[in-house]
Amino acid sequence: ALFLAQGATMAWAADVTKTVETCASCHGKDGVSTETDVPTIAGFSDTYISDSLTAYGKKERPCPETKYRSGPDKGKAADMCHIATNLGDDGIKQVAKYFSGKKFVRAHQSADPALAKKGQQVSERNCEKCHSEAGSKASDDSGMLAGQWMPYLKQALADFKSGKRPMSKKMKPKIDDLQPADFDALINYYGSFK
Repeated sequence: ALFLAQGATMAWAADVTKTVETCASCHGKDGVSTETDVPTIAGFSDTYISDSLTAYGKKERPCPETKYRSGPDKGKAADMCHIATNLGDDGIKQVAKYFSGKKFVRAHQSADPALAKKGQQVSERNCEKCHSEAGSKASDDSGMLAGQWMPYLKQALADFKSGKRPMSKKMKPKIDDLQPADFDALINYYGSFK
């Protein structure tokens, strides 16, 4: 029985290793993205990753076509809806467990200090309840914002504002109240964390 359990563990490790190598083709080694339009996913909560992948699999989140950035499929078309569907429920659980166990690494980027200061006020007023400590706590199950790539944040906020990306009932009135300048300020605030 011990031999069988060990074999099953080794098979799971081989499967998850292959899967996360595919994820790394865009999200970077261990989920630390070097692509400004692709989020770092390392250190996100297991729940957030699972929920996000499930939403992609159900096509509840926008799935624009992109290309694999590296690896054996470099240059081939890809989208998260297709990837999540291929993972299935077990694959989603494995990927979520793996990346939630990695360390979030903040992006090295330049932010406008004046806009970041305004963004801090906007965040404290509108976002802090669900994205505590500037969105730096995985335990909020709301994704990591502090130190996330600014171009990615810009696209994500635009998708929320346009209604392309679903959001909680609590978040919708907050997003609806934000002005274009507030979005720029938030992006610079979250992007300012090093």
